[in-house]
Amino acid sequence: MANPTFTYSLNCPMPELDFDAITLGHGSGGLLTNRLLDSGVFSLFKNEKLQQRHDGVILKPKGPIAFTTDSYVVSPIFFPGGNIGDLAINGTVNDLAMCGAKPRYLSLSFILEEGLPLAEFWEILLTIEHAAKKARIEVVTGDTKVVDRGKGDKIFINTTGIGDVLPQGKINIKRVEVGDAILVSHSIAHHGMAIMLEREGLKFEAPIFSDSRPVHVAVEHLIEQFGKDIKLLRDPTRGGVATVLNEICAQANLGAELHQNALPIDAVVASACEILGIDPLYVANEGVFIAIVKNSIAAEVVSHLAKFPGCERATIIGHMTNEHPKKVLMESGIGGRRVINMLAGEQLPRIC
Repeated sequence: MANPTFTYSLNCPMPELDFDAITLGHGSGGLLTNRLLDSGVFSLFKNEKLQQRHDGVILKPKGPIAFTTDSYVVSPIFFPGGNIGDLAINGTVNDLAMCGAKPRYLSLSFILEEGLPLAEFWEILLTIEHAAKKARIEVVTGDTKVVDRGKGDKIFINTTGIGDVLPQGKINIKRVEVGDAILVSHSIAHHGMAIMLEREGLKFEAPIFSDSRPVHVAVEHLIEQFGKDIKLLRDPTRGGVATVLNEICAQANLGAELHQNALPIDAVVASACEILGIDPLYVANEGVFIAIVKNSIAAEVVSHLAKFPGCERATIIGHMTNEHPKKVLMESGIGGRRVINMLAGEQLPRIC
């Protein structure tokens, strides 16, 4: 069922088509394919590059670029706070932001399963268009394929993003040092828990929504304000905060010290995690980033981040150390310490 939060779709009715659902003919490259693309993709994404309808696009970068690619296979495809469409845009935009880049261009490819209701595909296209406009990124090329019923789980999306590297940014794992502060931009574990509860049909008195949102504007302002003192940026998607910090420690040959009482976790999310026996440190996020910054500016960075929507709960959660290289340790609320290992196996499959 489409997410009722996307009310803007009501102002853009689905065009008249000959079918109610995707057929294999829509992937043939012939008349049905053209009708589907004309009424959907090309009617919504109107820019000169895409409207050439070529096999690719010619771009003219003016300097260093960041380049990223990702695939989205989330189940269910509609969830509280978003759907697979805006998740794909926000995820790609955020990957570029973590490189210290301003998002510019996007490729967008669909693998559609025979039988996908066209109303659902239209809703996904609308959310993609909305998210792309919000992030000011242009969809400039793409592709559409159709697979047999039962072979694609409704829809998979692949994206590639290109962005201009901000000249003030010096994002590099090699610049992380002992004493650097570890910050998280907002409360954690919303996306993974929203997916899990929707998938299992569980309800809480206070609903949990995905945090799927773009973070690039806040990141751009941080880099413009603090430059090279912003040393590393990562988005804790699959594997959550714990896994990302373990990766950083392994690459930097340093350790991380976390403070449990500092972790921003909303009460309803903490309750859901406790009931399901899930550690929020391992739950995926889609609108949160981790920043490793020079310790002397950490408090100022938190204050600066708090001005941006979706970053109001920015918090210093720890620091880098050389006492236990390649390990993440967390001090509990009662003073003990425990090792936070990398996620082993798959805690929540098909979440992004």
